[in-house]
Amino acid sequence: MSATKVQKTKVEKRNGGGSARNPLSPLNLHWAGVGLLALVNVYLLVHMMFLWHASSNYNADAMTQQRAALERAGVAVQPLRGLDTKLAVATANADKFYKERLPNSDSEVAAELGALTKRTGVRLAGAGYSHAAVLSGSSGELTELRIDARMSGDYRPLVQFLNSLERDKMFFVINGVILSGQQSGTVNLRLKLTTYLRGGAAREQADSGLPNADGSVKTLPVSAGGAR
Repeated sequence: MSATKVQKTKVEKRNGGGSARNPLSPLNLHWAGVGLLALVNVYLLVHMMFLWHASSNYNADAMTQQRAALERAGVAVQPLRGLDTKLAVATANADKFYKERLPNSDSEVAAELGALTKRTGVRLAGAGYSHAAVLSGSSGELTELRIDARMSGDYRPLVQFLNSLERDKMFFVINGVILSGQQSGTVNLRLKLTTYLRGGAAREQADSGLPNADGSVKTLPVSAGGAR
């Protein structure tokens, strides 16, 4: 081999020429780094898009949940709107009912029953009264008055009496009705009623010798209007 050819071969090896190239040359490493950086950028871009999409869906769901919660809160608070006015009206109605429809004493109840029987043509034979305290010691204290009344008359007047009793201004609750006799003749009626006396009326009546508040029963005289 000539000296010129040997020198050329050495130069080509030194410059990286020839058929055998080094894969770890600076150029190859540079392009490998560029490719890796591009892959990382693509991964980050895809990941950011995924996070943005998930965030958008989460925000939409959160807004929907908040809107639903606000609507539920609005519905829940609706009955409380104007509560002070409603409370004042309810209190006024309760006071009116208390003063106008509840009696003060047993004698008022007996007189009212006598008036109703006279108006409908029914004979009131007698009535027993017993008491029980309700809400004792409070500002709304009442006395429950239980009445066991006995009366007689024709069937139609007795029905009219019951209807008048339910519509009467004085408050009555009919707890039991027992009829005996024939519809075409005289019928005996046993009637159990409940009403309420205002305040501590039971204690006042116990002091005056009328039925006690301990549940004992005393038969009061029949009002003159009850006989026919």
